[in-house]
Amino acid sequence: MEGLKAKLKRNKATIGSWITIADPAVTEIMAKSGFDWLAIDLEHSAISIGEAANLIRIIELCGIAPLVRVSENNPTIIKRAMDAGAHGVIVPMVNTKEEAVRAVSAVKYPPVGTRGVGLGRAQGYGLKFERYRSWVNKGSVVIVQIEHIQAVKNLKEILSVEGVDGSMIGPYDLSGSLGIPGEFDREEVKEAIATYETVCRKMKKPMGYHVIQPNAEEVKERLAKGYTFLPVSLETLYLGLRLKDFFADLKKRPTKKA
Repeated sequence: MEGLKAKLKRNKATIGSWITIADPAVTEIMAKSGFDWLAIDLEHSAISIGEAANLIRIIELCGIAPLVRVSENNPTIIKRAMDAGAHGVIVPMVNTKEEAVRAVSAVKYPPVGTRGVGLGRAQGYGLKFERYRSWVNKGSVVIVQIEHIQAVKNLKEILSVEGVDGSMIGPYDLSGSLGIPGEFDREEVKEAIATYETVCRKMKKPMGYHVIQPNAEEVKERLAKGYTFLPVSLETLYLGLRLKDFFADLKKRPTKKA
């Protein structure tokens, strides 16, 4: 089966989602629902690295790629996520070429990167280090988040960094960096996203966008525009919105007396 890395290289569309609840059952349900990958969110959740390791195991056993969105572009945090068995990382707020180099370097072993050697789950607890070492520099995935106007301005240099497999727009933070958080219809936001799309297309790099609401039509629109790395909503929204719709529908239906 073709892996996520190969799909990114071929610019083949993949759909994933976020895990923000440290519950094995919820993660297993999500992993068996049809996604190509799932990202455990350490940036905007209370999930610990220990809990993340268990969720990575579940996602991997379900046959899809486990990614981790780290809390910051920090070599120690990235190293711990990778040692726990993540197939790759999503790194927030990468605004310059130097920051992109830092992210890649934290994932890869020398001579490609600067990651220190550990013997955790990823390395078979020391029994499969050589196999992992030969895989990680070629097979691991690094996605950078483009969520500041500075990153848009530096996009060509960021995407030129060897080892950056793709990028994704964080629409809320991008609009926030322009001083208009959440106002996606403003021209400034539209222009920034249009610039992102133009650069990615010219460089033939995967485009990514966080579709926040679980809206199939918006996903189809993004796919039609050429986006190929699409995190769609998160488990809490899938659950919360489905319950909201259920009770709204229940209130509309007349109750029949026995």
